[in-house]
Amino acid sequence: MDRRPGIEYADLTDIGCQREQNEDSSGYWEPNSEDGLERRGRLAVIADGMGGYEGGQEASRIAVQTICDSYANTPVLDHQVALLSSIREAHERIQKYALEHPEFFGMGTTCTAICIVREQLHYAHVGDSRLYLVRKGVISQLTQDHSYVARLVLLGAIRPEEAETHPQRHILTSALGVGQQPLVDTPAAPLTLESGDILVLCTDGLWGIVSDQELRDFVNAGSASQACQELVRLAKERGGPDNITVQVLRIAENGAGGAS
Repeated sequence: MDRRPGIEYADLTDIGCQREQNEDSSGYWEPNSEDGLERRGRLAVIADGMGGYEGGQEASRIAVQTICDSYANTPVLDHQVALLSSIREAHERIQKYALEHPEFFGMGTTCTAICIVREQLHYAHVGDSRLYLVRKGVISQLTQDHSYVARLVLLGAIRPEEAETHPQRHILTSALGVGQQPLVDTPAAPLTLESGDILVLCTDGLWGIVSDQELRDFVNAGSASQACQELVRLAKERGGPDNITVQVLRIAENGAGGAS
C-alpha cells in the first residue's frame, strides 16, 4: 500500500522462539483519496489470538480483517462509534466461525484498534495488547489490560512490579469471540496528537519481555522500521516465549492526519 505523507508507519511480527505458529495479526488501512483521508483518517489494528491449534490464528485474522473492512465501509462518520461498531462485528464473526468449526470452540483474541483523523486519536481496546504514546521522551500506556492480574493491581491486592512476573498474568478478563459482549475500553474524548508523537501497538510477546523504558528508547532512536526490528530482536534474545508483534506510527513534524 502506498501511504501518504503525514505519518511514518512500520510493523513487524515474528513467531518467537518457542511457539509452533504465529497467532498474532496486524493491519493498517488508509483511504485511496485525499478526501477519504480527510474524513476517515488512518486505521491500525493489532490482535493476539488464543484457542488452541489454529484457533487463535483464525480469531486474530478475522478480527483484523473485519475491523479494517467494517471501518472502511461504515457510513458512520463518528470515528469512535465506527471503531466500536467494527469491533463488535469482529466479535460476532469470530463467534459465528467457531460455531461453524466446532474444533475451534473457545477461540478468541485480544484487539487494539486506533484511528487517526487529522490530529485526533481514537481507539478501542479489548484484552492485553497495548497502545503506548511516546511524547517528548516520555512513554505512557494509554490502554488498560483486561487481565486477572491487572484487576489485582487495580484493587491494591498486588503491586505493579509484582504483576510483571505473576504466574497468572496472561489470564484475560475480556476478549473478542468470548462471552456475550466483550468489555471494550474507549477514551472519554479523542486525544489530540502533536508533531513528533509516536504511537506503539504491541502484543504481550513484546511488552512482557521489553520494558516500557526500553521500548521508548528504541522508538526514539531510529526510524519506525528500525525500531520494530530492534524490539523484535531484543525480545527474541531474551527467549521469545510468545509471538511478537509491534506497530510503530510516528507523527510527522508538519501534521498528524492529512497529507503533507
